[in-house]
Amino acid sequence: MAGTVFIAGLGVISAIGNNVAANMASLLAGEAGMGTMRYLQSAHKDKLPVTEVKHSNEELAKLAGLPAHISRTALLSTIAAQEAVQNAAIPKWEQWRTGFISANSVGGMDKTEDFFIQYLQNPKSGRLRDVVNHECGAITEITADKLGIKHHISTISTACSSSANSIFLAARLIRQDKLDIVVAGGVDALTRFTLNGFNTLMILDQQFCQPFDENRRGLNLGEGAGYVVLVSEKVAATLAKVPEVHLSGWANANDAYHQTASSPDGVGSYLAMQKALAKSGLQPADIDYINLHGTGTQNNDSAEGTAISKLFQAPYPAMSSTKSFTGHTLGASGAIEAVYAVLAIQHGVIFPNLRFQTQIVNQPFAPVTTLQHQTVNHVMSNSFGFGGNCSSLIFSKIQ
Repeated sequence: MAGTVFIAGLGVISAIGNNVAANMASLLAGEAGMGTMRYLQSAHKDKLPVTEVKHSNEELAKLAGLPAHISRTALLSTIAAQEAVQNAAIPKWEQWRTGFISANSVGGMDKTEDFFIQYLQNPKSGRLRDVVNHECGAITEITADKLGIKHHISTISTACSSSANSIFLAARLIRQDKLDIVVAGGVDALTRFTLNGFNTLMILDQQFCQPFDENRRGLNLGEGAGYVVLVSEKVAATLAKVPEVHLSGWANANDAYHQTASSPDGVGSYLAMQKALAKSGLQPADIDYINLHGTGTQNNDSAEGTAISKLFQAPYPAMSSTKSFTGHTLGASGAIEAVYAVLAIQHGVIFPNLRFQTQIVNQPFAPVTTLQHQTVNHVMSNSFGFGGNCSSLIFSKIQ
């Protein structure tokens, strides 16, 4: 399998668990992470449910091994990335060319927001350490330093497709023999700016979201981080634990239809899925499970469904949106869902689409509503972002 890029390690933290095992347990039990805001301070606290990681910054700092004053984004990133590296258990790590490619959309904005509340009250107040890590790249640097990775460090910020793009950039660098090991994925923490922005777009659900339901009302914002460790064939050959999954296909497309809305015809979504299949050498019928982008908004779910109905034919693959568990984690969503895609293959399961009740009119399929146990060889994971930036990843079992 020349040029194969293997998945050697997984790491994740989300509203449904602090690590891979806890996330998997919640997915199997059908336990979602939505609830009333506890850590985010907002005027919408009692109106808009969110999916927060169930720890304070102080508690996260202990898990990450970082100071508590660091941005919540960096804390979440470091926790998940460290788990991925530990899970990969690569011997003689230092002998390889390593990279860290991480995505986020908020950077250290959570700390900047706190700073400006104090600053506006008194220009002589506020601590500058709260603003120095504001930009997205600073978050990546903090985690890379903690991991000891220095050969290649990149930050990607393409809205909701960000961490999917991180993963396939990592695969490209490995296949082009630029790097041997890449920790790739993404992170985002909840901020008031993000919540208020999405609320202005009128796409937040005041109830728990219902992705791909005819009566869907919008999305629930979430936070978290997810990373996969991608390795070359040379590295894979040194591992005590033989990788079970590889990244077989990927693609990015941009229909540039609108700043925030998807093309109603699903043009970008269709092209991303079609090109990912072409790269993998698979046919639509080979896909066993589609982890839908499935945010729960009227526009997104309709566009994605339209694209799927154009590319696939009956019998359609099993499909579900795990955002019904985690909410929409924005820049982290593609990576968290990539972890779930790998878990689906490893454990032979299809995760349910929680709270689904009514099939979307004019769509010839409905998502899976109960946990399904079956052989899963190929999973397509969709991540479609603002500005029409659409990406699809395909994970496949090593045969």
